[in-house]
Amino acid sequence: MTLKDHWNAAYRKTTPVQLGWHEPNPDPSMKLIRSLNLSRYAEIIDVGAGVSTLIDLLLEDGFQNITVNDISPVALDLLRESLGKEECNVEWMVDDLTAPTILKQLPLLDLWHDRAVLHFFTSDKDQLAYFNLLKQKVKSKGYVIIAAFSKGGADHCAGLPILQYDTTMISQRLGSDFILKESFEHTFINPNGDERPYIYTLFQRK
Repeated sequence: MTLKDHWNAAYRKTTPVQLGWHEPNPDPSMKLIRSLNLSRYAEIIDVGAGVSTLIDLLLEDGFQNITVNDISPVALDLLRESLGKEECNVEWMVDDLTAPTILKQLPLLDLWHDRAVLHFFTSDKDQLAYFNLLKQKVKSKGYVIIAAFSKGGADHCAGLPILQYDTTMISQRLGSDFILKESFEHTFINPNGDERPYIYTLFQRK
């Protein structure tokens, strides 16, 4: 089974609100995004979005240039359905972050947002591809928000192994061109009532 097949199956067999990573209120991300005071015309991407409720809130806040990415077309179809008529105000990109094709056509970005994607890339090759794309697309003075499973937390998610992160690890991967602006621990309570410790990080490109 390919990675795309794996995620398509995950979204087909379980309703979105019952998925282990479903976040009804993406408050940590929205707190960071709102602190940036971005223009409503800022170029924003949510990578590995799945059926994220973040997109609804970004649209409610008036953002005009939102791109949503996931490897699973099933996930993005579900998200389109949940947005209703607002789905036409979003750019949709089904693509693999570790072997991007259409993602290479992205404009320069004001914000790269990733909640719970990076930690699935356990090989050096996949991590390098992810960060290479990010560095190609985030503009000078642009921002990066990455939230990943933190040290001492879960070592698997959705039946896949994950890599646990701390702030230093993410900073090292981004390199000296990105300045850490904020980081904090957040314990997410998943739909099963289990605790999932995350590290949230906000960086700005020089």
